[in-house]
Amino acid sequence: MNRTTLITAIEERGLHDPQLTGPLYRNLARILGELIEEGQLAPAVGLPPERDLAEQLGVGRITVRNAYKELLTQGAVEARRGSGTFVAERPARISQHLWRLTSFSEDMLSRGKEPGARVVTNKVDRPSPDEAFRLGIGVDTTVVRLDRLRLADGVPMAFERAVVPRHYLDQDRVEEASLYGALARRGHKPVRALQRLTAVTLDPGTARLLGVHRGAPALLIERVSHLEDDRIVEYTRSHYRADAYDFVAELKIGE
Repeated sequence: MNRTTLITAIEERGLHDPQLTGPLYRNLARILGELIEEGQLAPAVGLPPERDLAEQLGVGRITVRNAYKELLTQGAVEARRGSGTFVAERPARISQHLWRLTSFSEDMLSRGKEPGARVVTNKVDRPSPDEAFRLGIGVDTTVVRLDRLRLADGVPMAFERAVVPRHYLDQDRVEEASLYGALARRGHKPVRALQRLTAVTLDPGTARLLGVHRGAPALLIERVSHLEDDRIVEYTRSHYRADAYDFVAELKIGE
């Protein structure tokens, strides 16, 4: 998108619409954010210098500066010292089908990506009352608590908090990429699971791990996995980056 086209697009989307309330810079940030989200402003493309854009739009330079700051906070752009403001690079979106039980590692390998994990927590612990209820165990049962940042080709994609009854898992071997692989080697590979998906915003700590801004949208996946004899083997809460992940389900009309 060249400079003239950009100015036209901003004006056509109602930058100076008198019916809009709130600061002008927020309206400008909203419009630029829409153009970025739609792909009209592609990743790594430089935005016009503050002074140039302000003059062409007939607004104050502080308006453009604050709009850029807003986009920077949202993670939509990045500031490069001495170079200017650029549309942020985003990982290629990944689609995961919901009708098949797979691990994160299996999903990534099937797409030609290298799965990885960075361990944040790996310890033997007692479950919380809620975790014990979901796992069908007593609160005095020991569990392995495993918090990991999941990577695809080195890029953070999800933050995963898994709780597994200790008798199913060798704690010393769960730092590998695949939790399901570790479970399978002990003869405890899950065969079915119940998942719940919820749209959430990220807290500061999780956002920092995933490399996105605080309050960024995410998909919270809660999974309870069962063995073939229906015993529960895993309870996991995972936050997936909403800008990098799609979940796809096939639906059929019931007879």
